[in-house]
Amino acid sequence: MASALGARDLFRLFRGLDVGKVNAGSRKPFRFLLCGDPALVAELRALLLHGHPDDVVPLDAAACLEAFAIPTPPAADPRETRVAMFLGRRGDLASANVASLRSLGVPIFAITVDPEALPSGPPAPPAAGTWAEYVVPSLERDALRGRVFPHIVTRCKNVEIAVGRRLPAMRETVAAQLTRDAANTALKVALASAVVDHIPVVGIVLGAFASAGDMVAITGIQMMLLLHIEATYGRDPDVQRMWQLLPVIGGGFGWRTIARELAGFVPVAGIAIKGAIAYAGTIVVGEGVTFLHEHGRHMNKAQAAQLYARTKDDAMTFARQLIGKLKPR
Repeated sequence: MASALGARDLFRLFRGLDVGKVNAGSRKPFRFLLCGDPALVAELRALLLHGHPDDVVPLDAAACLEAFAIPTPPAADPRETRVAMFLGRRGDLASANVASLRSLGVPIFAITVDPEALPSGPPAPPAAGTWAEYVVPSLERDALRGRVFPHIVTRCKNVEIAVGRRLPAMRETVAAQLTRDAANTALKVALASAVVDHIPVVGIVLGAFASAGDMVAITGIQMMLLLHIEATYGRDPDVQRMWQLLPVIGGGFGWRTIARELAGFVPVAGIAIKGAIAYAGTIVVGEGVTFLHEHGRHMNKAQAAQLYARTKDDAMTFARQLIGKLKPR
């Protein structure tokens, strides 16, 4: 990777990494409000806080979860409060005064625990001041990772890294959201560069610069993603550690090079291929580092290849749709 990008490009990338901003983002204040069945509230609280080193829960993590009794919501700071959760068993929601929570002005997640029911929930998270019911068989991480955790993370925009750092049970979900966001950004950069390469005159003048520029830009996106995921898993941002993780980025870099060559041979389809591989490569980088934190080891080549193949088709479909909109009618 160093020889392909060049020492100057690598130096520029590392200088551009805003470690201070990542560190500040991982410590942003937020609050989740919990109410309903006291036993379920205690169970969910224990689940969310489990996983800190030596099972010692930091004070700032414990303070993020505030329990209260309906119908009197706490005097919570609206700038910090992200979601409210009502926890109950089958039939509890019908008699609960969930409407009283609307004054909080935050999304309300009504989580019903029913061991005999199939998991269910809305396709999109509730908006601020509204509520939606989610049915789960138990308050276990696997049961909540289906829709509950992803929808909560969606409603924690700009504080998701802090959510993962303080609530270990949600780290994998936060890392997945960060990875998708970074992959979408990488896709847009690659598509913009590929389109410029194929516009007459403009492509001749700017094509080489755009190709080199998007290589550096996408690698920068991936390196920031690594720092964000590291912070999510409780590690303070450390540029020195990036050298240990560069092999994860290297795979994504190689796929972008192949994409650029294909774009030259197949002008129209090549644009979609270039964008798709930038997207898929970033997904592999993010999920590869997440895998490392979850399992204590890197993905092997077979696992990385399987992940890449799984994401490439989706990325190609999305990229072709975008290109279709750019074609003259």
